Amino acid sequence: MAGVQMAMADRVETNLDLAERLVRQAARDGAHLVVLPELFQGRYFCIDQTPDALMLARPLEGHPTVERFAALAGELGVVIPISVYELAGPTRFNTVVLADADGSILGSYRKSHLPDGPGYTEKYYFSPGDTGFRVWDTRIGRIGVGICWDQWFPEAARIMALAGAQIIVYPSAIGSEPPDPDWDSSAHWTRVMQGHAAANLVPVVAVNRTGTEPGRHHDLTFYGSSFITDATGALVSVASRDRTEVISARMDLETGIRMQASWGLFRDRRPDLYRRLGSLDGQGSMEGC
Repeated sequence: MAGVQMAMADRVETNLDLAERLVRQAARDGAHLVVLPELFQGRYFCIDQTPDALMLARPLEGHPTVERFAALAGELGVVIPISVYELAGPTRFNTVVLADADGSILGSYRKSHLPDGPGYTEKYYFSPGDTGFRVWDTRIGRIGVGICWDQWFPEAARIMALAGAQIIVYPSAIGSEPPDPDWDSSAHWTRVMQGHAAANLVPVVAVNRTGTEPGRHHDLTFYGSSFITDATGALVSVASRDRTEVISARMDLETGIRMQASWGLFRDRRPDLYRRLGSLDGQGSMEGC
């Protein structure tokens, strides 16, 4: 499996050409799954609230980026999660389309958790996803997909693991925080997903962009640091903070399955005691919890 970390240019075709070149590199090196960053077609437009950027959304049917990278997946025999800005009727979503290794489209996932703060104003551009958390059977195994802010929520990873995910992937776009330029969340970002891997005994691939991208009131510097964990959460491949590069790791997915069985983490779950998770404040109308 591999992750592509890259900096984005203004021109869409430049980004798509670079992404394709790096996917081909990963495939030549033996990868059967290649994960690209969130919204890799262009700059991260959510830095500002700009009405013109709403016009970047496209329907999934006939989407040129989906078609190009699905065809690439089929040509190279690799699985590719393809991150795009989806237009569905009058509604817009932050979406990943999963292309299998034969080039077929298995389905799509719409980002469930949306940040809304300085530099990351995603609720202006996207509606909350309505697909639920999804897992697909691919030629290399069962893959669960989350998108960036989803990665901070352990419930999402647990649901994908319960659905049989053997790998969880997180295309991401995360970096500096305009309210506090000195705050560096990269280590925290890494640790939270290492925890998802360890708690669920599922390898995780998290891929970020890098470089500085301009906004009207503040710029964002994306801190790269893409990584791959094994099923215990140990880091097995880590990218730099500031370079375009491909990271990769070889993984025996059966190891995670055997560990899930032997550790008993799923056997010993007590969902009857977890009903508070069904309310926003941990109280709601839940009783006997």
